[in-house]
Amino acid sequence: MIRRLLLALFVLFPVSAPLCAQPGADTLASGSVRVVHAPRELSLAREVLAAAVRPMPLPGFGRGAVPESTTIFLAPTPRAFSEATGGGVPEWAGGVAIPDARIIVLPTYPIPGVRPADAAATLRHEVAHLALAERLPQPIPRWFTEGYAEVAAGSWDVESGWTLRVAFLLGRAPRLDSLALAWPRSAGRARLAYLLSATMVDHLRRRTGEDGFALLMVNWRREGTLDQAVRVTWGMTMGQLEDEWRKDVRRRYGWLSIAANVGVLWFVVMLIGFLALIPRRRRNRERMAAMERENLMLPPPREDGLSLEYPLAGDPDGRD
Repeated sequence: MIRRLLLALFVLFPVSAPLCAQPGADTLASGSVRVVHAPRELSLAREVLAAAVRPMPLPGFGRGAVPESTTIFLAPTPRAFSEATGGGVPEWAGGVAIPDARIIVLPTYPIPGVRPADAAATLRHEVAHLALAERLPQPIPRWFTEGYAEVAAGSWDVESGWTLRVAFLLGRAPRLDSLALAWPRSAGRARLAYLLSATMVDHLRRRTGEDGFALLMVNWRREGTLDQAVRVTWGMTMGQLEDEWRKDVRRRYGWLSIAANVGVLWFVVMLIGFLALIPRRRRNRERMAAMERENLMLPPPREDGLSLEYPLAGDPDGRD
């Protein structure tokens, strides 16, 4: 559950001891965008810089890259990561964005549960945080910035949907009205919080399409808050929109969606068929055992090849 971008965090505290202040750190730059790295990680720094300045899809805004004057720190050790982020970041975090300072911190050491293949998505997640903060007035609701970054990073996939379905089925999902939450320290609960936030942003995009979502962003910049933007764009309150979203997320990811899934139905049918075979196999084994016992009760064949009459009878005249 912690393979992807619960791994990326959005924080509002300043950097206390930047990695660039550490002895021996090198800097790679493209325009005003810099990557600060350990000398042995020059090749990785080049890849990160190229990916950061490459335009990526930003829902509601077209395409964009990391903002100008951004610094990306590659932390080679947990200590360097803690110093660059000011500490207090969960151990499962795979990246941190600090929009006020236009800073991204990425660990380059192994993190349990995080695959190296997810590094590109983590960087996109963090770039989306900075791009969103640059384009919208503050404050941005926490659920929106995390959900938007999830969607922009492309980490909203089939596996994510099934994680939510299982959580709803087992009753482990947070309340749907808890998106103004203080993000959990537990990796599993944080993952669900990220996924629920992504479903809300995804709902806003699907509601009236990409054009409608872009209009919402325009109105948000003009009106100053998401609440006012929702009123102007769709003529409804944020509370009404949340009620609509709750119904949608229950329909798409609740237990009824599991029951309606064709793959699940086939699995259930196959399971029922397999269970139905168990009594039949037991009866067949009992029948074969009875036949074996009957065979053991028969007398051996005669040496002269003549058949025996069954049952073995005495003399038909009553004599032995």
